[in-house]
Amino acid sequence: MNTDRPALVIERLSTFFATPLETILRQRMTADPSFHALQLFKAAAAEVPAYRQFLQDRGIDPDSIADGEGFTSLPLLTKTGYMQKFPLPSRCKGGRLTACDRLAVSSGSTGIPTFWPRAMTDELDIALRFEHVFRHSFRADRRATLAVVCFPLGNWVGGLFTASCCWHLAQKGYPLTVATPGNKPDEILRVVRELGPFFEQTVLLGYPPFVKDVIDTGAAQGLDWPAFHIKFVFAGEVFSEEWRSLMLQRVGSISPCHDSASLYGTADGGVLGNETPLSIAIRRFLSAHPDVARELFGESRLPTLVQYDPVSRYFELIEGNTLAITGDNGVPLIRYHIADRGGLIGHDDLIAFLQARGLAALEDYGFEGEAFPLPFVWVFGRADFTVSFYGANIYPENVVVGLEQPELADRVSGKFVMEAKNDRSGSEFLCIAVELLPGVTADAGIEEAAASSVRAQLLRLNSEFANYVPPPKQIPRIELRPFGDPEYFPVGVKHRYTRRQTPT
Repeated sequence: MNTDRPALVIERLSTFFATPLETILRQRMTADPSFHALQLFKAAAAEVPAYRQFLQDRGIDPDSIADGEGFTSLPLLTKTGYMQKFPLPSRCKGGRLTACDRLAVSSGSTGIPTFWPRAMTDELDIALRFEHVFRHSFRADRRATLAVVCFPLGNWVGGLFTASCCWHLAQKGYPLTVATPGNKPDEILRVVRELGPFFEQTVLLGYPPFVKDVIDTGAAQGLDWPAFHIKFVFAGEVFSEEWRSLMLQRVGSISPCHDSASLYGTADGGVLGNETPLSIAIRRFLSAHPDVARELFGESRLPTLVQYDPVSRYFELIEGNTLAITGDNGVPLIRYHIADRGGLIGHDDLIAFLQARGLAALEDYGFEGEAFPLPFVWVFGRADFTVSFYGANIYPENVVVGLEQPELADRVSGKFVMEAKNDRSGSEFLCIAVELLPGVTADAGIEEAAASSVRAQLLRLNSEFANYVPPPKQIPRIELRPFGDPEYFPVGVKHRYTRRQTPT
């Protein structure tokens, strides 16, 4: 039995409960992130058997790494070269899996599912990301709030991790009550319908397409969403600003920067960053100015843009456009190749970049109040969601904007599956299966409107599409499918936007 553990837990909890978020962020903005990363490396080399062996196998003496330059020379950790090579206990501090009291599992989207252990105290730093959202976006420190966790529960990281972080906020003193129906639409709607009236606002936390299904299903059942003052916390997928506006419109929100927030989170690293009213306002500007977005991000699609605490999660950009992180956890991560494509930019640098390209006032895009000058990280969706068509990369982020235009928003759900197919003559065409809203019947008018709108947005947003795809091939073929179609849109299953090429 570890008799020292209770004292450590009490100390960490006391610090979390007693220290205001603003104080923590101000302290960390004046700290040296590279120094903290170096100290975490030293601790991992001393306390984690697998990492110590990893360094020894490469002839690296930890005592020789004394500064930032030495730190950046350290080899990257990867799933195959580290996580799958060394036994799980040896990757934990002291070589003891029992130092962690909970486990999560990755989705396995990039290979073999991996277990990620952590201790409750590891969650406290991640709870600060939730606190940033609940306090500065939703004003949940002064409003009675119902948080409804709509992520799947069980070993998958989203549901229980989210619920636990929200519980920490409630214990810190926030007037916050947490319900955990998981990804069960009927249970979510029952919770909102029966418990929502007792609160000043209700926050739905979940995977974006699933939460939209819940909103659409509730509306079809006559649920008065605006009466519950709905807020959203999303994670797991990039979405467009048109999609955000549509979601907020359906629940009666008029505050696009303060009524929703997306988290950049992973099973291995926890929540790495969060949208803020500032980052959302900037993204809304970039959505309206795709040429500026392409210059900044280097691609025609709009990534998730969040702010992050560089002391909690130290980011590096490797191989030009791939992110690596260093952060403490049940399994400490030192220069971990997280396999996400994205980029980094400082707060002042991004503001100066945007002002030089025509941004006059962020208030024009919904920003209100003050903001912490935290740095920014952006991350794109998974590359395996992309379809190659006539040499052009067609991204879901481009297509979805076409389906979220006003003329379609009350007829289609926004979910789709795109494929590059060949007809009987061998000619290639872009096929998009589109999900209808509940109670909507397919007709030629919807097909034509969807095809025209998708083409228009692809031409506006995707320069490869505009230049590579011959004009006669630019109109996609739309296949309308009923809501919850089991072949393309099964309910409660993580949605995929692409299929492999098949003959027809």
